[in-house]
Amino acid sequence: MSLLRRGRPNKGTDVKHIAASLAATLLIATPAFAQMPRLERQGEATQLVVGGKPMLLIAGELSNSAASSATYMAPHWAKLRAMNLNTVLAPVSWELIEPIEGRFDWSSLDSMIREARANDLKLVLLWFGAYKNSMSTYVPGWVKRDQARFPRAGLPNGQSVEILSTFGEEMIRADARAYAAMLAHLKAIDGDRNTVVMVQVENEIGMLPVARDYSPAANAAFAQPVPAELTSYLVQHRDALVPEMKAMWLERGARTQGSWTELFGDGDAAAEVFTAWHYARFADALARAGKAAYALPMYVNVALNRPGRAPGQYPSGGPLPHLIDVWKAGAPSIDLLAPDIYFSNFTQIVDRYHRPDNPLFVPEAHNADNPVVPANAFYAFGERDAIGFGPFSIDSVDDAPGQLGAAYGVLRQLQPHILQAQGSDRIAGFKPRQRYDDSLDYEPQVRRMGNYRFTVAFADIERPAMTPETAGYGGMVIQTGADEYLIAGQGITVTFAGAGEGPSLAGIERAEEGTFASDGRWVAGRLLNGDQTHQGRHIRLPAGEWGIQKVRLYRYR
Repeated sequence: MSLLRRGRPNKGTDVKHIAASLAATLLIATPAFAQMPRLERQGEATQLVVGGKPMLLIAGELSNSAASSATYMAPHWAKLRAMNLNTVLAPVSWELIEPIEGRFDWSSLDSMIREARANDLKLVLLWFGAYKNSMSTYVPGWVKRDQARFPRAGLPNGQSVEILSTFGEEMIRADARAYAAMLAHLKAIDGDRNTVVMVQVENEIGMLPVARDYSPAANAAFAQPVPAELTSYLVQHRDALVPEMKAMWLERGARTQGSWTELFGDGDAAAEVFTAWHYARFADALARAGKAAYALPMYVNVALNRPGRAPGQYPSGGPLPHLIDVWKAGAPSIDLLAPDIYFSNFTQIVDRYHRPDNPLFVPEAHNADNPVVPANAFYAFGERDAIGFGPFSIDSVDDAPGQLGAAYGVLRQLQPHILQAQGSDRIAGFKPRQRYDDSLDYEPQVRRMGNYRFTVAFADIERPAMTPETAGYGGMVIQTGADEYLIAGQGITVTFAGAGEGPSLAGIERAEEGTFASDGRWVAGRLLNGDQTHQGRHIRLPAGEWGIQKVRLYRYR
């Protein structure tokens, strides 16, 4: 098939035509299957549906080189399953699957899929193609060596960097062809099994160490007017633009025609918007080519910017919070933009990526051994309707899963109840709000759910101890009936009051700890009263013990 043949674009071919050409080929080349993973709305939430049922991605991401070796991975699969993961995020590098142009070697990918199936795990594949952490180090040797055919991005002084230029049409064609071939192969071997449920397009795209590419082709593109597709999006979404983009555009008159600097300012401001637009168009071309072969959900992840840093000091032009609108305009085929979060202000960051047009997925959330990771997972699923959550380098901790394994065990038990409640006002997640500088806001958090108001404190009310460990306290509350709730987590104390009409006081009719069996049955443990509930005053989930309590409340005067 022409999919596997080396092909050079005609002069003047742009990103859209490259994707369309590949799409036409792949529509003929691959068979169709009735079911595939998809994103579907439930109330105010979007959920991932696999095999006809919604699922949460209770996940972990492998370290970058782990998946390149079946021997290395062999002892890890069962350990990851034992840690209560249901999904593993694993890289697939271009250089491994296409070591010789036009000849594809699927052995590493096929081995990974076999092992995941054997351990009842799903996979999210991370395509390490043209870009991985900004750089182009995972491309095949035949791409690296042919710099005339695959030009590099340039610095203002004319020096090139080890980043492929998005203005290299041959690069776009070659990367999209390889990516689409992988999706076609997945459909052929996994279209009826759904082992692979989602794919990441590239990894942490962004320009370094300056705000934009200064190669001759890039300079020529920067001299052109801002594309109408971008300005039309800004006009149509004027009231909903992120604050930074809205201010940047409105302060310059909300122009719909003109140069990048006329619309977005001098220096790095316009340069970064320009970079974001062209990275988004590149990612969209790959997504369209891939979806023509096998329309799995696809996302782009982002390396976040530190406060006070200039574009290029961080990866410029990725789908950063202030550039979400540019990416939404430029990459409509991408299903969601996903933050990789290594900063302390987790709640602030996920709040920006949880949008009606962007279901929340957190593919990297600190390293797996960070003590705040479990509480972050509870917040993401319970408070922001996340479809998935995964810390990085999960294989480095699978011998000692500790708190993460225990917390994931609770999330797996709660999964049906979380999925049923997402998109409604019957679920809430809690954790202390931590700032970028690591300082904590210990204030109790209040939510109304049904006929009750819940106040969640992150310490023992009777013996408060505000320590750095408090950052890892957290949990969630799920309403399962008129007066019935599941309260899960660790290090939290929950008090109640009546809400709305009726008596203002609320008490605990019954509280019991327990677990959910694999068939969904509640298996009761201790009936909690007296000291465990402070004589009916509160529900407490002790620090260091991730658990679930089933609670029935009542109201009185």
